[in-house]
Amino acid sequence: MVTIEISTPGEAEVLVPVERPTPRPAAGEVLVKVAAAGVNRPDVMQRRGRYPPPAGASDIPGLEIAGTIAALGDGVSGWRVGDAVCALVAGGGYAAYCVAPAPQCLPVPRGLDLVAAAAIPETFFTVWTNVFERGRLVRGESILVHGGSSGIGTTAIQLARARGSRVFATAGSAEKCRACEALGAERAINYREEDFVAVVRQLTGGRGADVVLDMVGAEYFARNLDVLAIEGRLVEIATLRGATTELNILQMMQRRHTITGSTLRIRSVAEKGAIAAALREHVWPLLESGAVKPHVHATFPLRDAAAAHRVMESGVHIGKLVLVV
Repeated sequence: MVTIEISTPGEAEVLVPVERPTPRPAAGEVLVKVAAAGVNRPDVMQRRGRYPPPAGASDIPGLEIAGTIAALGDGVSGWRVGDAVCALVAGGGYAAYCVAPAPQCLPVPRGLDLVAAAAIPETFFTVWTNVFERGRLVRGESILVHGGSSGIGTTAIQLARARGSRVFATAGSAEKCRACEALGAERAINYREEDFVAVVRQLTGGRGADVVLDMVGAEYFARNLDVLAIEGRLVEIATLRGATTELNILQMMQRRHTITGSTLRIRSVAEKGAIAAALREHVWPLLESGAVKPHVHATFPLRDAAAAHRVMESGVHIGKLVLVV
C-alpha cells in the first residue's frame, strides 16, 4: 500500500510517499480502507521529532481516519466488512489502509461524507473529554476557547453552543474572529489587539468564564486564571507557548479554581472506547441533525501531505485539513 513516511525529523519535505505491506488487524482491531485522514498539530510535532508515537503504535503519522472496513480481527463484534466508519488511531492514518481498535471506531454520521468524517475523531474526542468531562461545562455556563479558528477551536465552539453554553473565543485576525462568531461564538477577541481578560469580564458583568480551554500554555497561564470565574476550571490541552510557569496558589484557593488537563494519544483503548461511546450518545445526534459539523478548510491528495503540513504551520487555515486517498 501507499503510505507517508517521516524519512527523518525535519521540515515538511521529510514526508515522503513509500510502499509498505498492508497491515493485518490483530484481535480486537479492524482494518480500514482509508478514504481520508485528518491532519493535526501533533502530526507536525511528530514530524519534527518532538512527539514520538507511543509504544506499539505505527511510526506512520496520522491520528484520525475515515473509510470502509476491509477486514475484522478476531473477537470483533458489532462491525461488518463494508461498514463506513471514522476512527481515532494512535498512528498510521496517512496510508491507504490502517488498523484501528474496534472500540475507537464510530459509524460515519448520516449526512456526512468520508472527507468530513475524517475531520471528526481527533478534535471531537479531545473536546468532549476535556471540555465536558474534565471541564464539566454545563448548560448556562460560559467558556473561553483559545485558538478558536483551529480544528479544536471550531469543534469546541460548536459543541459548547449547541449544548447551551455562552461561548467566547480568541483568534489572531479579523477574518478568523468572524469565522468563530459564524460558528456560534458570542464574541471573538483578536488577541493581537484586545485583552481577552478585560473583554470577557466586561461581557460577563465582571464574573469571568466558567471554563477556559487552552492550548497556548505558560504564556497565557496567569491571565487564564485572571479570567476564570469563582469555581472556574482551566483545562490545558497543549503547550504551544511554553510548558513551565508559576502558580499563585493563594489566588487559586481564594477563587476555588480547578486546574486540569490531559493528553489523548497514550490513553488506553478502554478509555478511548468510553469516549467514543459518549460521543455516539451525546454528539452524534448533533452531527446528524446538522447542529454541529466539522469545518474542513482544505483537502490534499495523500501524496501531498507535505503541502498540508505547510498550510498547518502557516496558521492561515480555519478548521481542519484533510488528506484524501
